Amino acid sequence: MNSEGEKEAELIRRMALWNDEDAFRTLFYDFFSPLCVFARRYLESIDDCEDVVQEVFYRLWKNRTQLHIESSVRNFLLTSVRNACLDTLRRQMAEENWIVHLQEHKKEETDTSDFYTTHELEELLRTALGKLPEPIAETFRLNRFEGKTYAEIADEKGLSIKTIEAYISKALRLLRKELKDYLPFFVGFLG
Repeated sequence: MNSEGEKEAELIRRMALWNDEDAFRTLFYDFFSPLCVFARRYLESIDDCEDVVQEVFYRLWKNRTQLHIESSVRNFLLTSVRNACLDTLRRQMAEENWIVHLQEHKKEETDTSDFYTTHELEELLRTALGKLPEPIAETFRLNRFEGKTYAEIADEKGLSIKTIEAYISKALRLLRKELKDYLPFFVGFLG
């Protein structure tokens, strides 16, 4: 490992073992701008790039005691930013698909057999959520209805981000199964 890599590994050790905020600040200032430039390969908006990189650093700090970096810190950060950018792109595409879907359906004539009021759709979703264990349903509500990030929910509930991810995955699997006949109405929501 080169001296730069050793310095970065030492900063991670100091963060993990001694909650060293100065070590975290050093990593942040050394990598924030280059990672934002890297994120621009994936995302068009500079604001989105900065948000992604900030979220990566937030998770780095929150999970500092559980980190297992097998490659260099630089590669770990690049991989984390790339994955976060891809997640952002998937979310943006789902939102765009939902908008296109809505626009296409506005142009079509309404078939009364497929017409559901917002109240009816909310009731279908509420019933499906009722079949989930409460911690999973609550996590789903916090994420999808209140717009909280996995990290915010994990912090609020005292759980790991991996647990929150597992809860959301389990909720989505069940909801897709329960609402399969109504999926066109929930496309962006259950994406």
